[in-house]
Amino acid sequence: MNQQVAIVGATTWGTTLGIIVAQRDFPVTLLARTPEEAERLNSSREHTRFLPGVTFPKCLTVTSDVAKALASAHLVIIAVPSASFRMNVRQVRDSITAGSILLSIAKGLELSTGRRMSQILEEELPAHLHPGICVLSGPNLAKEIVQGKPASTVIAGRDVGKIEEAQALLMSNFFRVYTSDDIIGVELGGALKNIIALGAGIGDGLHMGDNAKAAFMTRGLAEITRLGVAAGAHPLTFAGLAGLGDLVATCASPLSRNRYVGEQLALGKTWPEIQKSMTNVAEGVNTTSAALVIAAKLRVEMPITEATYRVLFEELPLQQAITELMGRPPRPEWP
Repeated sequence: MNQQVAIVGATTWGTTLGIIVAQRDFPVTLLARTPEEAERLNSSREHTRFLPGVTFPKCLTVTSDVAKALASAHLVIIAVPSASFRMNVRQVRDSITAGSILLSIAKGLELSTGRRMSQILEEELPAHLHPGICVLSGPNLAKEIVQGKPASTVIAGRDVGKIEEAQALLMSNFFRVYTSDDIIGVELGGALKNIIALGAGIGDGLHMGDNAKAAFMTRGLAEITRLGVAAGAHPLTFAGLAGLGDLVATCASPLSRNRYVGEQLALGKTWPEIQKSMTNVAEGVNTTSAALVIAAKLRVEMPITEATYRVLFEELPLQQAITELMGRPPRPEWP
């Protein structure tokens, strides 16, 4: 098996995966946006902006040359935010080698269409590359993983051989990789839990307590599972690493960007104000809008997502949002 790996995007998560693969002495090329960024990363041998103090392994190199980065890559990891995902795919598609594995690690949805990243890959890439499309998601806080702390994730795809090859390249003694054939569930679990993390952050910022947080996370999981199943996902996926596992990590950790946004909202800041203070992307904000696009098409009720949207974009007061959610008509837990 060809062990050459290319990472499209010098993001925190993309760089982290590049580091853990290169630590196993597999050749990794990180594709940066500009020659200046590539030169800076190569010379400093660390990503001082996102992962300061973490030295690049000798097998990791950085370039801004698309053809050079992808020329011999068998595994191409697309590690850019959902908002720029389609644009980046268009920039690299002509350099992708036939038979390559194309692994999306973005945890978001396209804002205007509600498309998952694998759907964008199918729309933008020629048919002969479609069997290689895979997705990765799970409770994966990059700054813990890059420190060698134990973690697990899930890779989903339609070609068992491609999934297992990707699994073999990414698996390490501290990063355990599972496989799945449920692309829809793994992608939606990773994207939609960010919406719930926004609300969990609001609850933490308002000091609402553990009972409220546990109830909110549980009902949030029910909501995203409902949408996922309507979209064609397997319900058990949302009880696994890409669903419950990722939800717990994102709602609980101080490293979570989306939880941070929720906390800042609770302090009275607006989303534009919060966005200016961040160096990374909080996918949950755009995902909130995109999820409602999907929910409308599938006629799925999403009260938490609707309330979150109104808080973010319609200036709904937090206490009113909480009152409305708590005051919904009584119903059985399981319809």
